[in-house]
Amino acid sequence: MNRLLRFFRPSHQHTAFSATLLLMGTVMASRVIGYIREAYIAYAFGAGGQTDAYVAAFTLPDFLNYIVAGGAASITFISIYTRFLAEKRDADAQKTFSIVITVMTAVMVAGTILAEIFTPQFVRWFVKGFSPDQIDLCVHLTRILLPAQIFFYVGGVVSAVLLSHRLFLLPAFGPLIYNVFIILGGVLGGRHFGIAALAYGAVVGSLAGPFLASVIGAARIGTGYRPSFDVTNPAFREWVRLSIPLMLGVSLVTADDWILRHYAAGGVGDISHLNFAKRLFAVPIAVLGQATGQASLPFFARLFNEKRLKEFAATVNDSVYRVSAASFLATGWMMAAALPLVDLVYRRGRFLLSDTQTTAIYFFWFSLSLALWAAQGLYARAFYAAGDTWTPMVAVTVITASSLPIYSLLFHRLGVVGLAFASDIGIGANLLALALLLHYRKLVSLRELRWGELAKAALAAAVAGGISFAVARAAPASSAEHGSRLGDVLQLALITVTWAAATAAGLWLLRSQLPGDLRRRRATAYPGVAEAEGKEILGSGTQP
Repeated sequence: MNRLLRFFRPSHQHTAFSATLLLMGTVMASRVIGYIREAYIAYAFGAGGQTDAYVAAFTLPDFLNYIVAGGAASITFISIYTRFLAEKRDADAQKTFSIVITVMTAVMVAGTILAEIFTPQFVRWFVKGFSPDQIDLCVHLTRILLPAQIFFYVGGVVSAVLLSHRLFLLPAFGPLIYNVFIILGGVLGGRHFGIAALAYGAVVGSLAGPFLASVIGAARIGTGYRPSFDVTNPAFREWVRLSIPLMLGVSLVTADDWILRHYAAGGVGDISHLNFAKRLFAVPIAVLGQATGQASLPFFARLFNEKRLKEFAATVNDSVYRVSAASFLATGWMMAAALPLVDLVYRRGRFLLSDTQTTAIYFFWFSLSLALWAAQGLYARAFYAAGDTWTPMVAVTVITASSLPIYSLLFHRLGVVGLAFASDIGIGANLLALALLLHYRKLVSLRELRWGELAKAALAAAVAGGISFAVARAAPASSAEHGSRLGDVLQLALITVTWAAATAAGLWLLRSQLPGDLRRRRATAYPGVAEAEGKEILGSGTQP
């Protein structure tokens, strides 16, 4: 028990394995809270015009954070700070930290003031399909949300310091706290402020979660901060050089939500349905992709900075293989379970059966791209760990620009569901570009990826998903048609048991090595440490 508690100490330094385990757990907890948040929004406000305005109100704040501070929080700064720690240059690391915080906070404050002034013009341009009342509400909510980006930015940079020290606990809890405060804002202030209470909760949550949690952790390890505008500092200039591509480039990973909102603004509830489907889809992305990527970046950077390039390439390929294979299997279940899952998660209060059916269609098609979303995040972090931000950002910006006609074409041909297809196509192109560029740069060879095992996982997932879907349709009438919570649970149980049995049988018949690979841990940056860490956490040498 003492060993387990030590694992959850804020001062505990994690290995790649234990960090991934911790982040998967906290990300899962955060997504559970995120589900409660979305379920509350669906219950209290439904999927109508005011919810569309609330979702759209995040666009300008997100864009400000991306364009002003895109590379600072957890990408380029981690690489520089980690290098200083590896070279025992702690004073230089702290000085760079102080300059980045001071200069960019001033820039964020100025950007927030400008965004507040020009919010009406931006909203009218972005959501042309909104009614006048929706536009007014969206402007009001946007202006409430904008200051939160200052706390996100500062908290992100401080979080990068903690991650460089392999301290993952407090940064991992930031998003969870943020979601809790959004719910509290709605519950406590919903009657008085309406849907604006959610926005107020988001601002307070950004202060209490991403900002304070990381600042407290940094104070505990003695991270020094002294205000400094020394823009001539070489390390700061290096940070600017690495960050400019991330600030100016536009990745489809971020832009996808903006594009979906822009095209879906013409129909009442369309933004909300897409958002509810995307937020539910974000749960497996976060657990399989985000947690692994966030935990991997410091270790990728350390391997590259120590010139252990073969280990670097092998680690990236190994991570991509495991995450992609697991994602294939999860996709089979998600597509079969789309309708009862969405019905169980969201339908209550003002969120009606018709909303369930529409949202489930979007969730079904989003699920196809789970492996693409998870793998592209790892490839992007491989570039960032190597100190190259120009190559990936130019590539993904070109992909984003090239994808816009596809979104437009499929939207006008197929309606809102066409946007889900376009999202899948775009993220697939994003992944392909990053993988080919890494291969071309001879950083991570595509030949070394375990294509045979990936093919086995994809085939097993497709068959298991198809069988599960057929069994669910052959069962008694759909739970969603009768509106029964028990029916949803029974439907999900039937799908899950069928999927698990079919997946296990498929992997066994194909003689796949995936089950054993997922159980084994790879000690890359610190050989032997991960195994010892696992014994401390689990009390044995096996991974659950």
